[in-house]
Amino acid sequence: MNISNIRFDERGLVPAIVQDAQSKEVLTLAYMNEEALQKSLETGEAWFYSRSRQELWHKGETSGNTQRILEMRYDCDQDALLMLVEPQGPACHTGSYSCFSETIHGEAAGAYTDRFSIVNQLEQIIAKREAERPEGAYTTYLFEKGIDKILKKLGEEATEVVIAAKNRNPEELKWEVADLLYHLLVLLREQKLPLDAVLAVLKERHAAKE
Repeated sequence: MNISNIRFDERGLVPAIVQDAQSKEVLTLAYMNEEALQKSLETGEAWFYSRSRQELWHKGETSGNTQRILEMRYDCDQDALLMLVEPQGPACHTGSYSCFSETIHGEAAGAYTDRFSIVNQLEQIIAKREAERPEGAYTTYLFEKGIDKILKKLGEEATEVVIAAKNRNPEELKWEVADLLYHLLVLLREQKLPLDAVLAVLKERHAAKE
């Protein structure tokens, strides 16, 4: 990225939208001056400029909730940035996964008519659980136990899908497949592998078989 292309405002700032590269959830909106942008590009982690404190700050410097930058873009007017990041913990100072957690207009995500919207919603919930680690949540338990536990559960669910299919039990199969998909999404999150990447491979292989 050529910083000279960026159009900073009269205060020397440019807004930066921060998005989880994996779940696609918008995490926060912050501001950068030229120095913050340069440091972000040099270090590969998010740096911003605090308008209230009037100073540079490294996201996660004290909390540990850093944001590793995977991609950075600017818009057609060159006066706004989009950062796709890998967050290490909550983005919001309140401890929430995203700063955008309140709805003032529109339907809840689960009410959309798209039959695949539940997958997107579940992916975002899993990302939120990983970041916030709420006590007592099963997803928190899986992330805290780590890859061995996740793979163990994945293997169990895969076996239960096979048994339900072998028994020709559609009702049981429905629930077991749902559990399998959930644990697959947890695995993808743990491995930092976006679902989009898997779907891209699926599309490529499908096209090759046509």
